[in-house]
Amino acid sequence: MGRVKKKGQSGAAKNYVTRNQAIRKLQISLPDFRKLCIWKGIYPREPRSKKKVSKSTTASTTFYYAKDIQYLLHEPLLQKFRDQKVLEKKISRALGRGDVSDAARLETNAARPEKTGKPRYTLDHVVRERYPTFIDAVRDLDDCLSMLFLFANLPSTTSVPARMVARCERLCLEFQHYLIVSKSLTKSFLSIKGIYYQANIQGEDVLWLVPYKFNQRVVGDVDFRIMGTFVEFYMTLLGFVNFRLYTSIGLKYPPKFDLAKDENNAELGAFTLEGRTLVGAEQQQQQPQIEAASHNPDPKVQAAVNKVLKTITNGEDEAEATSGVQSTAEGEELPTDAIDKFEPAAPGGDVLPQMSADSSTTGLLFSKFTFYLSRETPRQPLELLLKAFGCKRVGWDAVLGDGAFTTNELDPAITHQIVDRPPVQVSAEEEGNEVADGDKEDNQTSQKLVGNRRVPGRIYVQPQWVWDSVNDGELKEPHLYAPGASLPPHLSPFVKSTNGSYDPTIPLAEQEPEVEALEDDDEEVDADGDLAVKAADGDVEGVDVAESDEDEIEDPDMDVDEMEDDEDEDEEDVEEIIGGLSEDGEEDSEGEEDEAVQRQMELEAELQGASVKSKQVDAKAKAKQDARKALSKKSREEAEDMERAKGMLSKKKRKLYEQMVYTNNKKSAEDQKLRAKRRRLEKEKAKSKA
Repeated sequence: MGRVKKKGQSGAAKNYVTRNQAIRKLQISLPDFRKLCIWKGIYPREPRSKKKVSKSTTASTTFYYAKDIQYLLHEPLLQKFRDQKVLEKKISRALGRGDVSDAARLETNAARPEKTGKPRYTLDHVVRERYPTFIDAVRDLDDCLSMLFLFANLPSTTSVPARMVARCERLCLEFQHYLIVSKSLTKSFLSIKGIYYQANIQGEDVLWLVPYKFNQRVVGDVDFRIMGTFVEFYMTLLGFVNFRLYTSIGLKYPPKFDLAKDENNAELGAFTLEGRTLVGAEQQQQQPQIEAASHNPDPKVQAAVNKVLKTITNGEDEAEATSGVQSTAEGEELPTDAIDKFEPAAPGGDVLPQMSADSSTTGLLFSKFTFYLSRETPRQPLELLLKAFGCKRVGWDAVLGDGAFTTNELDPAITHQIVDRPPVQVSAEEEGNEVADGDKEDNQTSQKLVGNRRVPGRIYVQPQWVWDSVNDGELKEPHLYAPGASLPPHLSPFVKSTNGSYDPTIPLAEQEPEVEALEDDDEEVDADGDLAVKAADGDVEGVDVAESDEDEIEDPDMDVDEMEDDEDEDEEDVEEIIGGLSEDGEEDSEGEEDEAVQRQMELEAELQGASVKSKQVDAKAKAKQDARKALSKKSREEAEDMERAKGMLSKKKRKLYEQMVYTNNKKSAEDQKLRAKRRRLEKEKAKSKA
């Protein structure tokens, strides 16, 4: 007789355990279990059949893999949690006895990172387990940087201790210093949520979000305990990553930190980097010259070495001459720094991805300039971008903090000044009155300048000029970003335009379909977005030619769309929607209507004894009408051909094709709305200029 199987001891029931079973097995509390799962990367699992796994009727049971819980049994942090639990019991027992001094003494030994920001345990071994290689840690920096930059901007509360905020801010500033020295920053984008940054770190693209420097209000519906658990792990992770990044470029970690400058809001200026890359750079350049002067080689040995080098160079020259006889005969020199272009061998072939320019050229975009930031501009992101792309001298007003290259706005070394207020020209008399009334409140929304206050030779731009220049990899034209000018659209560098979709960088006429181009001439977009059809010039006694033609053209297209959307309707219903009108029938009815109107006009004129008014037909309107008819005929033919082709497909393929058509129509409708909005803005701009 076979062995009797008991329920819950084999199969899927043995592979899963509930959360309560895991807590009892690990002998820790629920908050500690959540912490441990977050740090170790263990998440709840959803079994295929809850009936086979669950031993109870509760539908909302959380399951974990039994192997994951077994793995947690050997975690060293478990003993730390148990010691903490014992200490909590001692504190509560002392308070119950009324021994306050003993409870206070025990409280100093308790690890409360949610209050002090300094736990008694370390997560170094957890980081090494989760990220075996350094590249694995770099790939997981997206959420880490976004979370730490968020906590660095939060105010300190009971749920977010001040030590945690200070450590997050310091780690973020250290990471920004690495971006500046290594020129790793590639792109940035201003959005509603905050500022997006992208950096290329050892071949991996890292994207993170930095919130704006506003006063953050900590609400009560956010569980900062769970977020604080992630922050504890991310602080350890970023500390490891910063150490490895600093040592890889020859810098000492951690950098020197000046507390006095940090209290004056110096931020990046509060750190002093040390290492052979920065401090010993001049010494390394001078050392070869000193060695060459002190070391005098033997003349015979030096002559022999020169002879060998000469033979090697002659051999290389002969090889180059044989490989490129034609180029050397013409006197052409092959460029050594040119980028190879992978062009298709035949027309219509696949275009291979092109190589990008070296980051060293884009990293020196602002290296020749000196910038001054006005007090209304965001100093922190501008300082990071300018210094990460080669600028060595950035000055700002003294109210923005310490660490500026200069606080004098009239410094002659400044080449570019970034302002974010429209200039208001003020006469000398008004300026004298303002100086006399110095106690008045300063207007922060406009920049009052005297006629000769602008420094000659200095370029004044708005902050968007920096972002657009960085994203495009070239300096944009400054006059487009002048103070008070209407700025060009700030487009996201992370969105790649696909073929056929709306592209704001391309003129509207190049991407506008033929149907929209014809409708554009005969329709106006109202302020509310509604379409108003223009009346043609050649109306005949209340008969609107353009309106009747528009109705006749729009009906078949609208019916085809309805026929594509209603997939499950019968053929009889579709024919009723279409109206049973054929192309020949429409043209015949149109011709009969025109003839009837003309005969009625002739009869009325004959009875009155007047001459018959001939129908005035505009050549331009007639050409548009003929083009519209040809386009509608072509669209009907294509729709009929598509319906016949769909009849040859199987049911599964037909459903897949209809879903694809539905998605494409939805995208094209969104693109059409964007084009209509842009068309309306261009018309409004043209009217304002006129």
